[in-house]
Amino acid sequence: MSSTSAKKHIWSGVFPAITTQMHQDGSIDLAGTAKHADILIESGVQGLIFLGSLGENQSMTAQEKREVMGEMVKTVAKRVPVLSGVAETSTAEGIRYINDCQKLGADGVMLMPAMNYKTPEVEETLAHFRAVAAGTKLPIMIYNNPISYGNDITPEMFAELAPIDSFVALKESSGNPRRITDLHNVIEGRYSIFTGVDDLALESSILGIDGWVAGTGIAFPKQNQHLWNLMQARKWDEALKIYRWFTPLLHLDTHVKFVQYIKLCAQENGIGKEWTRAPRLPLRGAEREAILKIIHEGIRNCPQVP
Repeated sequence: MSSTSAKKHIWSGVFPAITTQMHQDGSIDLAGTAKHADILIESGVQGLIFLGSLGENQSMTAQEKREVMGEMVKTVAKRVPVLSGVAETSTAEGIRYINDCQKLGADGVMLMPAMNYKTPEVEETLAHFRAVAAGTKLPIMIYNNPISYGNDITPEMFAELAPIDSFVALKESSGNPRRITDLHNVIEGRYSIFTGVDDLALESSILGIDGWVAGTGIAFPKQNQHLWNLMQARKWDEALKIYRWFTPLLHLDTHVKFVQYIKLCAQENGIGKEWTRAPRLPLRGAEREAILKIIHEGIRNCPQVP
């Protein structure tokens, strides 16, 4: 197979990055997380990603992450694919965690570059991904988010990784919609392309994507899924009406406090609680009021969908 050969995609559609629900004291609320997973599945999503950035992966212990994944695999019960974010700080720990996820019954993972390690060296980034793939068996979505994590995986680098069969999808979160076209031109359909930037979802859909790792949509799952369906059907005028309502809420996904913002959004819409784990702190004062104003206006004007 050439490095840019197209392959049959095993993942497509809306794969929300679900929050890990917490109690006010910072302990994990497994029942609350499971309840939110059920709500998302009922809305029609095609997969779920636990323990991503929105899932507060890096604030959890190794044991907690495995407990969450074990319980969520049982909760989802094969209704949709279950993925886990992989944000370990070394290649070896990433391999160990993915293998444990496989034992727990996960269907795949979303792999980030090794956390806390920023490198300008292309070969170091590629070596990390190649080593993880060689040491594991689960299908992998590669997560590119240079804004947050300092390592940019370019279309040319994705082409370098294309011969490795376990890399089946990519999440593009560079914030540059031109990357979608560049990816199509360079990798020729080799990966299932997901957008990971909420307020570029419609623009990315026009350029051609296979899926959406939704953030704010976990607080408005029916509207989020309906928007995706309209975009897939290329009903742009109908999609644009919902997108314009949704965009102020989708902007919450692109701020450094996106975890607090989206958890508060879910709480105000009756889905989950706002509690996060330190070092993240609850929103206070003028900032909290400003975000609540956006959320409450969105709820007040929320469109009814099928």
